Amino acid sequence: MILPQRCVVCGAGREQLCERCSSALPRLRGPQCERCGCPTAWPVRRCRECARRRLSFARARAAVVYDDRVRALVSAWKERGLRRLVPAVAELVAESLPAPALPLTFVPADPDRALQRGHRPADSLAGALAVLWGTERLDLLTRSVGRRQRGLPLAERRANVRGAFKAQASPPRIVLVDDVYTSGSTVDAAARALKHAGARRVEVVTFARAVRGYYSEYPNLTAAQGGRVATSDEGQERRGH
Repeated sequence: MILPQRCVVCGAGREQLCERCSSALPRLRGPQCERCGCPTAWPVRRCRECARRRLSFARARAAVVYDDRVRALVSAWKERGLRRLVPAVAELVAESLPAPALPLTFVPADPDRALQRGHRPADSLAGALAVLWGTERLDLLTRSVGRRQRGLPLAERRANVRGAFKAQASPPRIVLVDDVYTSGSTVDAAARALKHAGARRVEVVTFARAVRGYYSEYPNLTAAQGGRVATSDEGQERRGH
């Protein structure tokens, strides 16, 4: 029996992501930290979230805030294997961010998680973006088996991915694609591996970004659909700091 499709966010409609929910996803607009892409009250070069960190990527940008609606979408795509969501996710990124004239690579999933899921979400996103942006997708990174990042404190997140990635020879400039930027630890570790393999500048593009203190105006989604937004442990830069 073939069950009818329902929107993964609102449960209505006949599409996996209905037009209403797609339009309502919270875009990341307005002033941002030049380095890590954290929303700020005014443009800053480095914010409190990244100012004391030695980051290996030059800049990071995301399309949407990782609130409960976006979490429901990402969970359906990654954990439930609804791969037909990839084109919609890629279009949201391409509509929100300028197309880079650079090759793309992606953050590989933990090998055990990739085996369980049967697909590699960041790889699929990078491939779809490469088509939309008219550039090439390169498979450069490998990842060792480790603990899951989800639920770990910030310090443990950083330690958990330190040295987890190895890279083949990289072009001098490259864009690193992932699904969600939470603390930045994973993309930083992957960018470091790319720089050890020859990259001089690594830019990060993700579909979503966790934002500290952001609360959704849609609190009635079930826990399975998302719940509270994941946040980092730092805030934003104040004027003069």
